[in-house]
Amino acid sequence: MKHPLETLISAAGILLMALLSCLLLPAPSLGLTLAQKLVDTFHLMDLDQFYTLLFCLWFLVLGAVEYFVLRYVWRRWFAVR
Repeated sequence: MKHPLETLISAAGILLMALLSCLLLPAPSLGLTLAQKLVDTFHLMDLDQFYTLLFCLWFLVLGAVEYFVLRYVWRRWFAVR
């Protein structure tokens, strides 16, 4: 039987893994020409706004991947059936 708060715990786990990613994993570094082209493409104000969005998306994606990998490992090898 699934726990009624499993979806809330999943979201919290993803955010926690995103925080850990911020502390441990390197962020992407784009070249100046590519970054400026993306700023123009997405109609952003400046590079600071672009990198803020890029880092938020980067770390949330890494957090989600880490969460699902750890969840798979836990359910596969450590969970009591």
